[in-house]
Amino acid sequence: MKFVKTSKWLKLLFPNYIWSISNTSKKVYLTFDDGPIPHVTEWVLDILKQENIKATFFCIGENIKKNPDIFKRILSEGHSIGNHTYNHLNGWNTQTGTYYKNAMLWETTTSEVSHSLPKRKLFRPPYGKIKNKQAKMLQKMGYEIIMWEVLSYDFDTKTTKEKCLENVLKNTTQGSVIVFHDSLKAKSNLEFALPKTIAALKLKGFQFDRIR
Repeated sequence: MKFVKTSKWLKLLFPNYIWSISNTSKKVYLTFDDGPIPHVTEWVLDILKQENIKATFFCIGENIKKNPDIFKRILSEGHSIGNHTYNHLNGWNTQTGTYYKNAMLWETTTSEVSHSLPKRKLFRPPYGKIKNKQAKMLQKMGYEIIMWEVLSYDFDTKTTKEKCLENVLKNTTQGSVIVFHDSLKAKSNLEFALPKTIAALKLKGFQFDRIR
């Protein structure tokens, strides 16, 4: 069963995670997981620049190392970045010590690529799967655990591009944190849904901001 919109009980169960962001300006928060990837992330950045939108990118460390110039572009264009582990680890299947070292390897990699990293430390667990011990360990290191309220399912090859768009538009409300993926798997759905999402939400009076 697909859970496009995060349930209230899950938010109550994990109150120390950020699922949405309260505001008085009808803001929503676009986030992109799994990049940076050549062409895909660059296309997203082009769209965001064209629309004058700032977003948040939860990057995989290995992809940052492979594509440092794209990562630098994310930063230089004023977007927020977050830790998505170095190798896209599933926390439920990973020992806490290994998970910690992988997240710290992400830190080492990003600091080697750029000396102008934001002070606020954001972390999104791949697949949304993280053990309590892992989360507490990262929080002690100054990280905020950023989950989401609306999941587009753009990464799911069984989800049509129309359904991907519908997932976002039907479930987004003020303060929603929305997840897309700047990955090769999501590329087709992303290219269809993202521009239409932006246009439709703007018509409804929503504003876009990065998590900062």
